[in-house]
Amino acid sequence: MGIMDFIKGELIDVIEWTDDSRDTLSFRFPDEDKAIKNGAQLIVRESQQVQFVYLGEFGDTFRPGKHTLTTDNIPILTKLKSWKYGFNSPFKADVYYLNTRLFTGNKWGTANPIMMRDDDLGIVRARAFGIYDFRIIDSKLFLKEVAGSDQNFRLDEFAETMRSRVVSVFADALASAKVPVFEVASRYTELGEALLPLINPVIISKYGIELASFIIENVSVPPEVEQAIDKRSSMAAVGNLNDYVKFQMAQGMEKGGSSGGMATELAVGLSIAQQIMQQQGMPAGAAKTAATAAVVLPDLLAPADVAQALGVPETDVLAIIESGELPAKKIGTSYRVKRAALDEYLAK
Repeated sequence: MGIMDFIKGELIDVIEWTDDSRDTLSFRFPDEDKAIKNGAQLIVRESQQVQFVYLGEFGDTFRPGKHTLTTDNIPILTKLKSWKYGFNSPFKADVYYLNTRLFTGNKWGTANPIMMRDDDLGIVRARAFGIYDFRIIDSKLFLKEVAGSDQNFRLDEFAETMRSRVVSVFADALASAKVPVFEVASRYTELGEALLPLINPVIISKYGIELASFIIENVSVPPEVEQAIDKRSSMAAVGNLNDYVKFQMAQGMEKGGSSGGMATELAVGLSIAQQIMQQQGMPAGAAKTAATAAVVLPDLLAPADVAQALGVPETDVLAIIESGELPAKKIGTSYRVKRAALDEYLAK
């Protein structure tokens, strides 16, 4: 072997990577301690991106195409290596290929329950899982924060690395969106699409990847929350607190006055008496007066009595009072609801 053949064998004149694995995210070109020849050909195929790294610092980035490595098209590397007048000799650098195609069907899930704040239910523990599709859009950030200097960074390693990070971003996005638990547990598809614009800016800025889709397949909550969701789902107007309380009152009426308490007795007595008397042709005002007389109850009811009868938290009753829908008299730090005011509220 002549000296020129020896030198030629020690230099790299063509750099390319043919990916047939379908699960490789980044690949460091094996230089076998050889230098890259001045004027070497760099081939970057579709769905690939190449990142040069020199002594731990990021150099130039190349997109699909055939590139001749000269001073003109590696300005960052030229600056890092301090070639004052350009280079004419071989040089050393790490060359990373990144796969920029869409990777689909990646699973995510909560290892531990995440805490959600709900206006109706307070703090709720929830577990969630689903799938997402992603692609690499920032090679430098991805290598720095995710892949590192791994020779061959594959999808299974990525899944382990990113699982907790995706869950963390999902939890933060869910908290900032202030989505009610009732919506989270019943509208998976719409919720995933709605959260995507909140999740992507964080994922892109932190890890250099973009989610093309984010799908929630299941959200599980404690049994007592599931029961509340079932009740809410059976209503015609989901999420309307006023309708919700009336719905609960109707359920109390079905169970009978003896177990419903004062508010239920009032609901049964007033509504049924008014209906019967109106059917007999009595004017509405007279029917109401007669109905009120038919049910002997205190003139003032405490919110706790109403809440107990309805089977809802007292805070719900207080919310209706404070919104002005149900007039009440404030005595000290508590409220009292007049029978006539409750009568008018039930009649709405």
